[in-house]
Amino acid sequence: MGFLYQSWMKRILFLLLAYVPLVNAQEVVLKQLSENTFIHTSYLQTNDFGHVPCNGLVIRNGQQALVFDTPTDDKGAKELIRMVQDSLHCKIVMVVPTHFHNDCLGGLQAFHDAGITSIANELTLELAKNSQVTVPEFSFHKSFIFKVGQEKVLIKFLGQGHTRDNVVGYFPSEKVLFGGCLIKEMGASKGYLGDANVEEWSATVKRVKKAFPRVKWVVPGHGEAGDSSLLDYTQKLFLSLDYTK
Repeated sequence: MGFLYQSWMKRILFLLLAYVPLVNAQEVVLKQLSENTFIHTSYLQTNDFGHVPCNGLVIRNGQQALVFDTPTDDKGAKELIRMVQDSLHCKIVMVVPTHFHNDCLGGLQAFHDAGITSIANELTLELAKNSQVTVPEFSFHKSFIFKVGQEKVLIKFLGQGHTRDNVVGYFPSEKVLFGGCLIKEMGASKGYLGDANVEEWSATVKRVKKAFPRVKWVVPGHGEAGDSSLLDYTQKLFLSLDYTK
């Protein structure tokens, strides 16, 4: 009985900690999702949607970490780098912007200044250059596999949606999918569509579901993480012919 009680208490404690911020800095919040993944959230002031929380993901293994999407500016990015070093005791070995908007690479220069390598979809580099923002250093075509410590992280372009270049990231050992702005939180509207391909969005999400059928956690670009129901919700949202919401 004592062993079972301790096991249940450890499980309950882990679930509670998963929803409590590990670090709450002035610009960035870092919150544990699974044993080795952490959502980082920073904020972007927009004209149409107000003060918007923007998610990224930190994946660690051993003393190494990979970051999907930067905080929205260099100040926030410097804070995140410090938090990963001081709180997770990891060295960031790679940063991956999932598309070319500021909520993905607005803090990229701070990562470069810290000597951290960046890589993105080849189209992201092209769009970033045209937008006159900091450009990732390296590119990949369609997909890329990166090893963090002893674990693999998969990065795939599965079609257009929120933007022409949006990619997703998957951490197989803990079944965590970072959907970025391609994936919506439950109950969300269609959001900003200025660079979107709404006709392809639903089909792209369908391909994501097929590529990662065993996903346990899904992290959207904005809002609360959840399970695979976020994929179902996003797919249905863009099946509609009404793109004004």
